[in-house]
Amino acid sequence: MPVCAGGGRVAARMLVQRLGAPSDFDPLLERARDARIVMIGEASHGTHDYYRLREQLTRRLVAEQGFSFVAVEGDWPDCERVHRSVTAAPGGLADPQAALQRFERWPTWMWANEEVARFCRWLRAWNLEHPPQGRTGFHGLDVYSLWESMQAIFDYLGEEDPTSLEAAQEAYRCFEPYGRRVEEYGAASRFVSARCEEEVVALLARTRERAAGGDADRFSAWQNAAVVAGAERYYRAMVAGGPESWNVRDIHMADTLDRLLDFHGPGSRGIVWAHNTHVGDARATDMAAGGMVNVGQLARERHGADDVVLVGFGGYRGTVVAAPRWGSPAESMVVPAARPGSVERRLHELLPERAVLVFGGPDQPGWVTDEHDHRAIGVVYDPSFESWGNYVPTRLGERYDAFVWCDDTTALHPLPALSAFGELETYPAGV
Repeated sequence: MPVCAGGGRVAARMLVQRLGAPSDFDPLLERARDARIVMIGEASHGTHDYYRLREQLTRRLVAEQGFSFVAVEGDWPDCERVHRSVTAAPGGLADPQAALQRFERWPTWMWANEEVARFCRWLRAWNLEHPPQGRTGFHGLDVYSLWESMQAIFDYLGEEDPTSLEAAQEAYRCFEPYGRRVEEYGAASRFVSARCEEEVVALLARTRERAAGGDADRFSAWQNAAVVAGAERYYRAMVAGGPESWNVRDIHMADTLDRLLDFHGPGSRGIVWAHNTHVGDARATDMAAGGMVNVGQLARERHGADDVVLVGFGGYRGTVVAAPRWGSPAESMVVPAARPGSVERRLHELLPERAVLVFGGPDQPGWVTDEHDHRAIGVVYDPSFESWGNYVPTRLGERYDAFVWCDDTTALHPLPALSAFGELETYPAGV
């Protein structure tokens, strides 16, 4: 593989490797060797095979290439409990699975599942063999946890800075009339003053100032304040419709990723776990025409394409855990064979049962360079929509640097968990 001017490594030609063991990820590990960020996607939030293969790849990135943290499409406060467990931080739970089972926001199965628990137990065992400053973290990138993040700020200030607690409570009182019905706040914000926005911006400024050069607890308080500010913007934008709420969310996740890289210090490296729709560069899809950006695109723009590796996933048919409507209990559903003309149909015809592709070189085939439909399954899924929905027009070789293929897939294994109704998400349904 040649070395790019920016330090990254790209394939001189497209590489296809049959997957049968973790060692078969070697071509992808070589592509990631000098990258600062590796984003690993999933074509659904409920497929065992995607989570299991993502775990295998992540283990190697951590153990062999020294990545500093895994950041996932999840809430900061929930993931902070997992982080404290896997890093054996003071007050952390001894079993990461117990931390995962405390996830309450629907859909809990995204992270409270046997596959993630298996990885987190491995990560804790790996971390315990290393000094605290060399341990790999586990963090949440998402924007939804307004109330949980507010409570975390109260808890922190109550112990560390009681004199600032009253100022934080001012921001809380602004939202209090709406209870936890944040959609009602979003609707009301179209007709009332911007006091809530002003309060959370002031809260963010105060906690950012205190966090400068501080420890992990101060950084976490700053991140929770950033979540409160981002959530306030998100719920206002959600009511207005259009792409803005999606953009608020993905920009928040990209900003959080950058803060984590700064906090973990010079030379730190991050792994991101999120849906393909967040990971794959939006400019290679019809999302760009709709005015949408995503984390993969922003990372390439901010850090340079040579320092970012975007890995997509896809499958032809199988089963998946999803819900028929928002807030409904999860079900194991049949994923029908991919429709004609799609990326998945073409790969089914060309590739073995499992394979990893690393894109590169001037002579890539048309199914890599041309636009084709690429399946995306969210937490809400209706297989009967396959004839017209559930697909994103995509130029595969531009959207990703590499792609992991699973012809037949099986459903995820959720853990027993409490479930609270989740906030509405944007296009496509629940990614």
